[in-house]
Amino acid sequence: MNELLQQVRVIDPVSATDRLADVLIVEGKIAAIAPQITDFPTEIPVRNCQGLVLGTGLVDMYSHSGEPGFEERETLRSLMLSAAAGGFTRLAILPDTSPPSDRPGAIAWLKEQVSQLHHHLPTHQKSSFHFWGALTLGGKGEQMAELADLVAAGVAGFSDGSPINNLGLLRRLLEYLQPLGKPIAIWPCDRNLVLNGAMREGTASIRFGLPGNPTISETAALAALLEIVADTQTPVHIMRLSTARSVELMQIAKERGLPITASTTWMHVLLDAEAVGSYNPSLHLNPPLGNPRDRIALTQGLKSGVIDAIAIDHAPYTYEEKTVAFAEAPPGAIGLELALPLLWQTLVATGEFSALELWRVLSSRPAECLQQIPAAIAPQQPAELTLFDPNLTWQANRQNLNSLAANSPWFEQEITGKVIQTWIANC
Repeated sequence: MNELLQQVRVIDPVSATDRLADVLIVEGKIAAIAPQITDFPTEIPVRNCQGLVLGTGLVDMYSHSGEPGFEERETLRSLMLSAAAGGFTRLAILPDTSPPSDRPGAIAWLKEQVSQLHHHLPTHQKSSFHFWGALTLGGKGEQMAELADLVAAGVAGFSDGSPINNLGLLRRLLEYLQPLGKPIAIWPCDRNLVLNGAMREGTASIRFGLPGNPTISETAALAALLEIVADTQTPVHIMRLSTARSVELMQIAKERGLPITASTTWMHVLLDAEAVGSYNPSLHLNPPLGNPRDRIALTQGLKSGVIDAIAIDHAPYTYEEKTVAFAEAPPGAIGLELALPLLWQTLVATGEFSALELWRVLSSRPAECLQQIPAAIAPQQPAELTLFDPNLTWQANRQNLNSLAANSPWFEQEITGKVIQTWIANC
């Protein structure tokens, strides 16, 4: 963990700096950062980093693990390797495993598995895992879980990762959770309005002959959730925003001073419903890809701060599960190893986002939404870092991906941009 990185582009959203510098890492800490470092121990390796980007470690607010119960999709080990390979030093995992993370024993088991992984994996392949505890038993949205016991077990926060359509139960949950002081993540979606919708309702759904999921399936649930937050004043993180109207509702709610944060997913920033014309089952997502005006509103919401963060929502499935008709495929796609390069090429390389703006919504803001201290690039700070080559090309194939799953529309395509290394000192 000792190394001198020479002339690397340093991006630190905490100090809002984007500069060229030398960075000296000694025993897991940033020993020095300066325009040029000449005084350092001769035994420390030197790496020429011209053209490379060094940023704070990326943070994913919610993704899915196959293990326990669906190890053929993804194990905790393959998930950790994928996270590190994609530049993510922190990952918060949703509770929808089998059994789900709705009891203290399940959390204890997960933490023990991660501890063993940290013991056996080399430092550059490690990531810090945090676990959401289920809000309801089995994540079914019917009966409150033993929330205080889960806090004692050390959950990162509470989320079912699936909609809670019983508004009375949702209100009771927020009232009960307020004094516990943990993050709460809710996905606004009214299943009664979704029906059998496979893509976002609009002109594209008509052209492609697929049943449409109307915008109001999200916005009606979001409006109800915002009213409950206004009533209880319990802070809530709103997951998976996907529509322009949702961005409008969020802006109004934030202007009212409601204690809320929000995220969208990386694929909703990159693509819209027009992409579904390929009928690639990996584009069947939940919520579905928005119409073009939705994607534009989401990117503008991220730039303005109405939307706080980009989440990956990594959802691995087996080849057999996904190789079916579009509407029959389970919704979701992998993304931990693909998100940074594709977002960089689409947003930063085109000038739509600055590098600092992208890093903020992938690193410091997700950490803050999780009530964690963001990593920083400053002397004496722990080295929680991601080294990224925005120009390196590679193919997203079975040999190069660490995930056990391949359900991505970019599978077997050439990708520009790749994470070279991560550093993490607190595992």
